[in-house]
Amino acid sequence: MGKFDGVLIASDYDNTMAFTEGSLFTGTPPPPVSEKNRKAVEYFMAEGGIFSVSTGRALPAFDAVRADVPMNGPTVLFNGAAIYDYTAGKYLYTAFLPEAIREHVTEILNAVGKLAFKVYHDNNSIFVVNPNELTERHKHMTHLPAVTLPSIYDAPSPILKVVFEEPLDVQQKVLDFIATRPWCGEYEVVSSSDHLLEVTVHGANKGGMVQKLAQLLGIEQRHVYTMGDHANDIPMLAFAHMGFCPLNAIDSVKAVPGVRILSNCWDDATAEMISIIDQLY
Repeated sequence: MGKFDGVLIASDYDNTMAFTEGSLFTGTPPPPVSEKNRKAVEYFMAEGGIFSVSTGRALPAFDAVRADVPMNGPTVLFNGAAIYDYTAGKYLYTAFLPEAIREHVTEILNAVGKLAFKVYHDNNSIFVVNPNELTERHKHMTHLPAVTLPSIYDAPSPILKVVFEEPLDVQQKVLDFIATRPWCGEYEVVSSSDHLLEVTVHGANKGGMVQKLAQLLGIEQRHVYTMGDHANDIPMLAFAHMGFCPLNAIDSVKAVPGVRILSNCWDDATAEMISIIDQLY
């Protein structure tokens, strides 16, 4: 028996556990999880806690860093569209986009203009339409192959997630257009960084999936803690008994009621969070 038996931490990875944003534009390899963060997570797990990552990354993209991440719980992937159990080597839950996503993305392109976006298939294949400079930078950072297609209609079913790779001003145009459409309620549409706009089916967000993960593990909400830095993390921060964010988080994350603001992610924010939780048990 450990002091953290029945306690779950679900943390974002990029720019929360490790600062990966810089490598996107410098071309340098992303830094690993710091030794201080690693030891803190290992201590939490050794005392019976469950540490899971909740990320916007697809399975193959998270596979690229998986060996560097100390964790003992299932992983929330695709920004909340799936839960994957590395121990069992299988998905525990998936939430697919409707087939109408093809028509709806086409409407967006016709209204906003040519946009770069990726389509994530159930078999872990990644497809890209209208690749741009950001697409190439992401490819350099993750080293993942993506098949270029002429349109979303050429991508196979089922689709877990669509991600627009565009800067914030273009993301806002997409969001504004979607808000005018009668089908807008069918989706979760949220920015996960200054250059990624994520689209999953309604209900498939980090908050809903962390709640489902807690249920699968038999962990009460009062023992669930989360940490994240961007808008896509807000649902899980709001669900948790206590949410945390690094100092480098965007303002809307820092404004989540009750969220605890830590040091920057590159200054061992994960270890700081675990130190605070350690005092509660």
